[in-house]
Amino acid sequence: MASEETRAVDTRTAMSPTERDTPAPVGASETTTLEKGPARAWATRLVVVGIVLSAVNLRPAITSLGALLEEVRDGLGMSGSVAGLLTSVPPLCFAVFGVMAPRLARRFGPAAVVCAGMAAIFTGLLIRPYAGGTAGFLAASALALMGIAVSNVLMPVIVKRWFPDRVGSMTGLYSMVLALGTSLPAAVTVPMTHALGGNWKLGLAVWAVLAAAAVVPWIPLVREGRERSVPAARSVQAPAKAQAPTQTQAQTPASVSARAAEEQPPLRITRSRTAWALAVFFGLQATAAYITMGWMPQIFRDAGVSAGTAGLLLAVTMVMGVPLAFVIPRIATRLPHQGPIVLVLGVCGLAGYAGLYLAPAAGAWAWALLLGIANCAFPLALTMVGMRARSGPGVAQLSAFAQSTGYLISIPGPLLVGVLYQHSGGWGLPIALMAALMVPQMVVGVLAGRDRTVEEEAATR
Repeated sequence: MASEETRAVDTRTAMSPTERDTPAPVGASETTTLEKGPARAWATRLVVVGIVLSAVNLRPAITSLGALLEEVRDGLGMSGSVAGLLTSVPPLCFAVFGVMAPRLARRFGPAAVVCAGMAAIFTGLLIRPYAGGTAGFLAASALALMGIAVSNVLMPVIVKRWFPDRVGSMTGLYSMVLALGTSLPAAVTVPMTHALGGNWKLGLAVWAVLAAAAVVPWIPLVREGRERSVPAARSVQAPAKAQAPTQTQAQTPASVSARAAEEQPPLRITRSRTAWALAVFFGLQATAAYITMGWMPQIFRDAGVSAGTAGLLLAVTMVMGVPLAFVIPRIATRLPHQGPIVLVLGVCGLAGYAGLYLAPAAGAWAWALLLGIANCAFPLALTMVGMRARSGPGVAQLSAFAQSTGYLISIPGPLLVGVLYQHSGGWGLPIALMAALMVPQMVVGVLAGRDRTVEEEAATR
């Protein structure tokens, strides 16, 4: 299969001048990839800024809290069981609220929903330290996580719509910035809180400033989309004789396919084996990531590594996602089958787990690097979401299904590791579980990487 870049370029090359200048169909006011001139360049730059600022805001709500969890527990009088529940709230919210994203996008447009999502993150982060009590803290956290959930799902849709010939590079940019947004709060929240006088409430609330900045670039895009929809709607309602297209305009493959993509009914996504494979792959890689973020420092500390060094090892694991998240999607879009990348990442994960079991302290830096490489299954999964569907609505449905189902799958993992650790008194069984989960992750990843689309599978079954 040709890459996304090749297919998009070939499609545009095959169009006649009339086709390239034909306005986008009604309901696709944000699909402006065929526009020309300064307006198109301005909007494209704004979308890039919006993607970058949105990506950097998709994890601080989680990792900043982890850095100050002990202070939050003491300040709110939170029980240990409730504090443990907090570690499972993010994937639960991602699963529940992510399902809503495609429907909201069809009604309001992806840019409007992402803009609202950033506003929800800003509001949740700002009020949760001051909400008063554990219930208010959890409710405000859920509001922020709702914004993260819908934005998680719609980022691949935005990329597919605005950059159909650069899916790999734009997904890489988004994933790289997301990795920065994951590691940065974990590294700077504690020292920043100390600089603010040791007030944990300020240390958490300050991240709302970053979310506020992410709202700004989407506002003109949403307003522009609404303005474009008005003349488009009027042209459709005009008399048929005055608006009658030429035969060339009426029959061009590009206009027909664009109109069909927007007007087609929602896919029966559960009929697609590729969609299920991608959902399970997403869930298993998320399980590994949450286990790594939650428990890897403790594994190293129990092996005799100092607390400071254990924190640095986790930072190394997270930072590995910055360069690789940019490289892996670009490679993936150039391959007809993404299975080989899945296998390489899986082997690195198995080697890292073996090292944690056999010599956790002696080779700690090597194991951290290997697990950091394995965690880059996340940007690969996002890239495959964009490659396994042909249309924007198809990408939205696949993204919502894969992420919502995947995050549901990931919920028990960190809790199960904690139970095994508590009852066995060591890390042998938990590490064995982590390694065992890597095997089905590799299997379903190979299946999800096959050269096919969910539209084809949903239509033939």
